[in-house]
Amino acid sequence: MTAESALTAEVVEPTGADGVGPWHAAWRRLRRNPAGIVGAVLVLLFVLVALLAPVLAPYRPATAQWFGQVTPTSVPGPSADHPLGLDSFGSDLLTQLLYGARTSLVIGVVSTAVGLAVGALLGVLAGGFGGKVDTVVMRVVDVLLSIPSLLLAVSVAAVLQRGSLAIMLAVAAAQVPIFARLLRASLLAQRGQDYVVALRSLGLRQRRIVVGHMLPNSLGPVLVQATLTLATAVIEVAALSFLGLGDPNPAVAEWGRMLVTAQSRLDQAPQLALYPGLAIAITALGFTLLGEALREALDPRSSR
Repeated sequence: MTAESALTAEVVEPTGADGVGPWHAAWRRLRRNPAGIVGAVLVLLFVLVALLAPVLAPYRPATAQWFGQVTPTSVPGPSADHPLGLDSFGSDLLTQLLYGARTSLVIGVVSTAVGLAVGALLGVLAGGFGGKVDTVVMRVVDVLLSIPSLLLAVSVAAVLQRGSLAIMLAVAAAQVPIFARLLRASLLAQRGQDYVVALRSLGLRQRRIVVGHMLPNSLGPVLVQATLTLATAVIEVAALSFLGLGDPNPAVAEWGRMLVTAQSRLDQAPQLALYPGLAIAITALGFTLLGEALREALDPRSSR
């Protein structure tokens, strides 16, 4: 084994005093965290509901299927054919909720992945190489951070045409500066480590050191932030749909638009706003609990 390969093995998979790697130790701490378990269960249920929506939903998502049963003064409640009743457009409410979970999952995951990819690229350029690149990138990031995330998302969605793609890009744009700044800080903390100095003394190029060694050891906080950002993404997707920037097709189920249509019927059928509101809150709570548990597992010093 060469000196370089020995250093690589030590950097990629270091072990603690008990001979256990950091990721394995983090997994053990995560399993013992009750809040993390609850969050993982909520997230798993959300993902399963979203993936199995066509199987679990009693009907296909469509509008005005039973519009004749909806009157200006009443909306049918739970029945044998419709467990949660109908919505204002005469669609099955349970079907809309289940397919709304699929819409939130797809948009949330895609927007977070895009924001993470672009933000990670900017963070690597700034924190890994420094110099003028760092100065230029961080000034752009500072400008983006000066704008509230929801306001930035609304601005991007307003410029683009209404639809799921516009919401994905809008939410992703609001997440880019967060990931960029976080990864830059993690890389800067790695630049002074002994293994980085040793790798430079071996003559490795800066690009290889950053991509092959510093970046893998800096991804922990970024992955934690990605989990927490999913909770924010679900809320922002609902908010943009609530503001009328979502998919214009009424047959596409969205929790935010369900809240909008429920406003005129709150006195007659409060469940039209209660169910999608609970779905948004529980989903965001699951990702938040899981993200906080991951943060404590990867950095035991943050645990109380």
